[in-house]
Amino acid sequence: MATTTLTFTPPCGPIHVWDDGAVIRASGIPYAVAERFTAPAPAPDWVEPFRATGPAPACPQVRSPFLVEVLGDAMAGLPRDEACQRLSITLPNDVGEGEGLPVMVWIHGGSYTTGAGDAAIMDPGRLVAEQRVVVVSLTYRLGLFGYLGSGPRRPANLGLLDQLEALRWVQRNIAAFGGDPDRVTVFGQSAGADAVAHLMAIPAAPSLFHRAILQSPPLGISRGRHQMTAAMAEAAEVVTTDTPAEDVVTLQAEVEAHAGGFGLLAAMPFGTQYGHHPLPAEEEIEAAWDRVAPQIEVLIGHTAEEARLYLPTRPALHRATRIPVLGALLRRIIVGYVTAAVYTRAIHRFATRHVRAGGRAHTYVLTWAAPGNPYGAAHTIDLPLLFGEESTWAGTGLLTGAAWEDIDTAGRPVRHLWADFARGAPLETRGRIPGVLRYRAAHHT
Repeated sequence: MATTTLTFTPPCGPIHVWDDGAVIRASGIPYAVAERFTAPAPAPDWVEPFRATGPAPACPQVRSPFLVEVLGDAMAGLPRDEACQRLSITLPNDVGEGEGLPVMVWIHGGSYTTGAGDAAIMDPGRLVAEQRVVVVSLTYRLGLFGYLGSGPRRPANLGLLDQLEALRWVQRNIAAFGGDPDRVTVFGQSAGADAVAHLMAIPAAPSLFHRAILQSPPLGISRGRHQMTAAMAEAAEVVTTDTPAEDVVTLQAEVEAHAGGFGLLAAMPFGTQYGHHPLPAEEEIEAAWDRVAPQIEVLIGHTAEEARLYLPTRPALHRATRIPVLGALLRRIIVGYVTAAVYTRAIHRFATRHVRAGGRAHTYVLTWAAPGNPYGAAHTIDLPLLFGEESTWAGTGLLTGAAWEDIDTAGRPVRHLWADFARGAPLETRGRIPGVLRYRAAHHT
């Protein structure tokens, strides 16, 4: 159990936090409340001190043996609760009152069906201690709880509305933790990056954050989802407000099966829905992004071999890529095609449009991989460079072949680059971290 050592007094009410050595942590703070299938409301203020010494509960979810093999059992030890609208704050242990440090709000990925803000592999302690930033990690509703509404009786985009409520909480309260509400960067990976993109489409976005880092957003499969979503929503009608949470999780697999005939879109069956509050209609999304572009600076990119993560989940393809000589060529073709279709092309279109609309954007490609590792520079390889400790990543399939000192050596300049961006330091037109990452300014032509 953490030891309470300090009390902070933000407008929401007093909060007991705990000293974790190089950082101070305030964990599991409620930012919103909601009944099942209802929009969130701000969490009521409190008078008695809130003990922010336990992790935010994860939204109930299916345990994926594949992800456990690749990323470790990141959810081990976390409680589960569909009332999961909580956030955790990590700040330097010597932060001064009113210091006004840059704030980085993290939105976890996991295809909108798995993950949690307080998953151990996404612990921001190293980033905070090294770079003197404040990191806020969000937990929000997932799957059937958060991303499959179909109308007024069961609203869509509840997980996105949770995130929006959390950003409002940050604006109101983060100054009390040494953060600057006028220097907020929202960053996320995979579905978390997709969420960042769609938060940018909301008119209030420039009042809530000022920079955005989008790590591997699957923007290539964010459009044309209406028929798939409708088929899933119809199947989900069996879930009611009274269905036990564990049964909702079990039924989710049956609902997902209705996405099977929709090609690459089925790789992320749950997601944001256009034309439902707070998002515009699909044909209006680019105009919405254009309106905020001059006020939000963007860093957006992907890993060099995103799709390599998923090959083991397709047995026939996986066997084919292991054929001597021909297999390596086949793997490059498949990985290159899927990476481009889901990530690369749409990311470059997003950055180019953003600049054309008067914004600033840089794109990057992350090339680092554990030596000899079968996953290579796959989807999620950026996570250990930014987050977690040696103990939380030990034995994970993604990093087999790499010594922790090599991972940390590669990660330090990445953490510095991310924090510099959050500080507002101008990025060069072109730059690189040798053997790890390269970036360049996006242009509108």
